[in-house]
Amino acid sequence: MTSPPVMHNEIIIPEAVISDKIYVIRGQKVMLDKDLAELYHVETKVLNQAVKRNLNRFPEDFMFQLNQEEYNSLRSQFVTLENGKGNHRKYLPYVFTEHGVLMLSSVLRSDRAVAVNIHIMRVYKKLKEMVLTHKDNLLELEEIKKKMIAQDEKIEVVFDYLTKFVTQEQEPREQIGFRKSSK
Repeated sequence: MTSPPVMHNEIIIPEAVISDKIYVIRGQKVMLDKDLAELYHVETKVLNQAVKRNLNRFPEDFMFQLNQEEYNSLRSQFVTLENGKGNHRKYLPYVFTEHGVLMLSSVLRSDRAVAVNIHIMRVYKKLKEMVLTHKDNLLELEEIKKKMIAQDEKIEVVFDYLTKFVTQEQEPREQIGFRKSSK
């Protein structure tokens, strides 16, 4: 007996949970295989096996394996690390770009994978919108800064003129006007 299909609105994953699992590695926003497996409710091993059976769907711009230095750097960011024998990964993790995450739902072939991917894609979309808004705000601030610098230069010229005018020694002037003659 198959389980009933998962409706997209039944899976509630807070956006913060997803966005906390997005890292920037090699200049790309990516998600770790273990984090995705957790969201899909499958073992990391199962996720990676499905990917390896369909490697032609995952070019390097969709998925890549971390090198040791990247993995160590990422591990140092985690607050808690499990101690003890057998609690560490045997192989370096794979990471998936936005397109790789999208492709995962097609190789995992589960309703949950589709529903989770919809949530993940919405988070990626919001992140892009935030970046664009931030970029627009930065450009606007740069324009304001340029205008202020131009105004500052004009104000500086006025202050220089006023300073020269005030500090300039006043020479006695000839009196202008009529003189009364003394007769």
